[in-house]
Amino acid sequence: MQLPEDIEWHYIGHLQSNKAKQLLTAVPNLAMVHGVDNQKLANYLDRAVSSIGRQPLKVLVQVNTSGEESKSGVDPSNCIELAKHVKLDCPNLEFSGLMTIGQPDYTSTPENFKTLLNCRTEVCKVLGMAESRCELSMGMSSDFELAIEMGSTNVRIGSTIFGPREYPKRQ
Repeated sequence: MQLPEDIEWHYIGHLQSNKAKQLLTAVPNLAMVHGVDNQKLANYLDRAVSSIGRQPLKVLVQVNTSGEESKSGVDPSNCIELAKHVKLDCPNLEFSGLMTIGQPDYTSTPENFKTLLNCRTEVCKVLGMAESRCELSMGMSSDFELAIEMGSTNVRIGSTIFGPREYPKRQ
C-alpha cells in the first residue's frame, strides 16, 4: 500500500531533545508534535525547524494532569509558562494546544480532563487566543468518549485499532 505524498504525520509521545532534528529530518511531512513538556525540548525543536528551513511546526504542550511521577508533562501550575515560551520565544513553532496522557490503565477521571480544560482557559487568557483555536488532545481507547464529551479535539485510539500493547516481561 502506498500512502499519499501529502500525508501529514503527528508524533505522539516523549521526545528526547537530542532526537528533535533527527525526527524532523526523517519525517518531512511532520505536522505536529504532541508532547512538548519542557523549554529545553521546545528550544531544540525550534532550532531544528530553523536549521532545515521548513514551515513552523505545530506543537501541543503536554500537561501531567494526574500528578504521576512516571509521566512526562509539565505540572498544571507551569503550563502557562511553557505555552508562553513556545508562543513568544520559539518563532519556528506554532503553539496549537495542550495534551495529557491517561492513567496507567488508559482511563482518566473527569478531574484529569477538567484540569486540562482549566489549563486551556488560563493559557488562552494569557496568550489572548480563543479557546476554540487551542486544541485539546486527551482520551485514549478506553476513555475517548468522556474526553470528547469534555471537549477533546484529538483522541488516541491505537489499541482499539491495533490491539492492546504487549510489554516485554521483566526478569
